[in-house]
Amino acid sequence: MGNEPRTMRVRGSVPEAISRLHQLLADRGIEVLASIDHAAGARAAGLELADEVVVFFGNPAIGTGVLQDDPKAGIDLPLKIVLWDDNGTTYAAYRDPQELTDDFDLVDHRAVPAKLSKFMTALTFDLRAEK
Repeated sequence: MGNEPRTMRVRGSVPEAISRLHQLLADRGIEVLASIDHAAGARAAGLELADEVVVFFGNPAIGTGVLQDDPKAGIDLPLKIVLWDDNGTTYAAYRDPQELTDDFDLVDHRAVPAKLSKFMTALTFDLRAEK
C-alpha cells in the first residue's frame, strides 16, 4: 500500500465535480454508498478546511468475491475518490485498485483488481473531460 494515490486536476468546483461523479457512477450502474465531507466536519469543530469530500462507491456483485478471498481487503473496498479544492483548483485522487493484488491474498478473484483499475482510469478520465 505504499504507492502514491493517482491524483488529477478536474474541472469545476468540488460540488460540481461531485455532482458529475455521481452522474457518471449512476450511468454505469454503480451505487454511491456514502460521502464524507471533511470540510463540514472541520467547520463543525470550529476549524477551517477548504472543500474536501470523499465519495465511496461500489458494486457488491464485483467486490464481494475479493472480500471472500481476503476480508482484509475491506480496508480498500468499497472504492473511493477524494475531491478537494486547492486555491480554486479542484483535484481528485484515488488508490489504484491493482494494488489489491499485491496487498491481499486473492485466490479465486485475482483478476478483479485489474478490472477495477481499468474502471477507475475510465471514470476519472470522464470526470476530467470537458463537456
